[in-house]
Amino acid sequence: MDAPLTSASGFRPPGGAAPLPAQRRDPAGGAHVDQRAIWALALPLMANSAVQIVLNLTDMWFMGRISTEALAAVGAVQWLVLVVVLVLGGAGTAVQTLVAQAFGARRYARAAQAVWTALWAMLVTAPLFVLVGSARHLILAPFGFESQIETLASAFWLPRVAGACVGAAVWALLGFFNGIGRPRVTLWISICTTVTNALLNQLFIFHLGWGIAGSAWATNAAQALGLLCGLAWFMRPHYRARYRTHLTWHLHPRRLLAQVRFGLPMGLVTAADLLGFAIFQMMQTRLGTAGGAATQMVVILTSLAYMPGFGIASAGTTLVGQSIGAGAPAWAMRVGNRIILLCALYMFGLGFLIALGGPWVLPFFAGAHDAQGAAAVAIGVQLLWLAAAYQFFDGLNMGSSMSLRGAGDVRVPAALVLPMSLLLFVPLAHAFTFAPGAGWVHFLPQFGWGAFGGWVAVLIYVIVLGSTLFLRWHSGAWQRPHL
Repeated sequence: MDAPLTSASGFRPPGGAAPLPAQRRDPAGGAHVDQRAIWALALPLMANSAVQIVLNLTDMWFMGRISTEALAAVGAVQWLVLVVVLVLGGAGTAVQTLVAQAFGARRYARAAQAVWTALWAMLVTAPLFVLVGSARHLILAPFGFESQIETLASAFWLPRVAGACVGAAVWALLGFFNGIGRPRVTLWISICTTVTNALLNQLFIFHLGWGIAGSAWATNAAQALGLLCGLAWFMRPHYRARYRTHLTWHLHPRRLLAQVRFGLPMGLVTAADLLGFAIFQMMQTRLGTAGGAATQMVVILTSLAYMPGFGIASAGTTLVGQSIGAGAPAWAMRVGNRIILLCALYMFGLGFLIALGGPWVLPFFAGAHDAQGAAAVAIGVQLLWLAAAYQFFDGLNMGSSMSLRGAGDVRVPAALVLPMSLLLFVPLAHAFTFAPGAGWVHFLPQFGWGAFGGWVAVLIYVIVLGSTLFLRWHSGAWQRPHL
C-alpha cells in the first residue's frame, strides 16, 4: 500500500494523527527528520538518474562512433531540445508537485486527474512540437555553425523535437509515481526505456544506415515503449481502486488551463537555465569542433554528479509537496533543508572524483579515427576541474529549486532564473569565450579565453544562481499559498 514515507518503525504520533513525510519521533515525542526514510525515497530516484546517465553515455558513445563532428552537433542542440520540451510540456512538469500535494492531503483521485490532464495537454501541443522541429533551419541558422555541423544538427533536430511530446508524456507518468513515493516503478520504466534505446541506436544508426537521425528516432521509439509501460502500470488494479485512474481521464478544459498556467513557469525555471547552457554549448561548437566535442563530453561526464543529485533533489519535491498537502509548512522547511544539504555535499564530492578520473575516462568517448579527438580530450581534462568547482553550488541550486517546486513556489524562481541566465551567464560566456571579431556580437568585451573561459562563466553563474535560490527557500516566503 502507498503511504507517506515515515520511520521504519511505523510510529504514529499521540492522538492517532498521521505521521508527516520522513518524520520519526523519539520516546519523548520530539519530531526528527528520518534519514532512512529520505534515503528510501532518494536512492531509487538516484538509481533512476543513474539509468539516465547510462542513456546519455550510450548516446554519446554512438555519436563518437559516427564522428567527432556528430558528437559536437548533438552537443550543440541537446540543451535546446530540452528547453523546447520544458516550455511546451510544462503541464507534465507540474505533475509531481500536484500529485505530492494531493497525496499529502489524501485527495487520491485528484492525483490521478493531474496525470490525465497532463496527457491531454501533450496531445493538444503535439502539433507545436512538430512545428518547432520542422523549423530547424530557421532556429539553427543564426548561430553560425560550420556547414557540416549545421547539417548534422538539423538532421538530429527534426525527429528529436517532433517526437519529444512522447517524452513529455512519460515525464508526467513518472511524476505521478515519484509524487506518491513509488520511485521503484519509475526506475523499472526507465530501465526498460534505456535498454530499448541502446538496441535501437545500433539498429537505426548503423544497420539501417540512418546516421545521426537514427539516434533521435531510437530515443522516440524507446520513449513510446516507456509510455505504454507507464500507462499499463498506472491502470493496475491497486491504482484503479485507490486513485480512480480509470475514472479520471475526462478532459476538463478549465483544469487543463490551470495546470498549464502552473506548469509553465515551473518549466521556465529549468528551461531558462538550460537555454543559457544551450547557447553556451553552441558558442563552444562555433569556436571549433574540438571545443564543442570537449564541452559535450564534460557535460555528459558531470551528469554523473548532476543526475543522481537531481534524484536527491526530486525527493525534496515529493517530501515538501506531501508536507504542504498535509498542512505542515514548518515540517516542509525542515525536510527541505536536509535535502538541500545532502544534494550539495553529494555533488561536490562526486564532481571532484570525476575530475580526478578525467584523463583515463575521456579518451574512451573520443573517436580514435579522427585527428580532433585527441585535442578534444586535452581540452576536456582541463574543463572537468572547472566543472568540479561549481558542483556544490549546483547542488544548492537543484535542492532549493526542487524544494520550492514541491511547495508550489514557481513564479518568483522563474523571474529570478530567466534574467540571470540570459543577462548574466550568456553575455559573460560570450565575452570570456571569443577573441575580438570571432563572436556573434561585437558590443561585448571579448577576452578570447576559449572553452576554458566559457566554463569560467559557468562557474560564476552557478555560484550566483545557487546562492539566490537558496536564499529564496530560506526566506520562507514560499509558505504563502501558491496552488
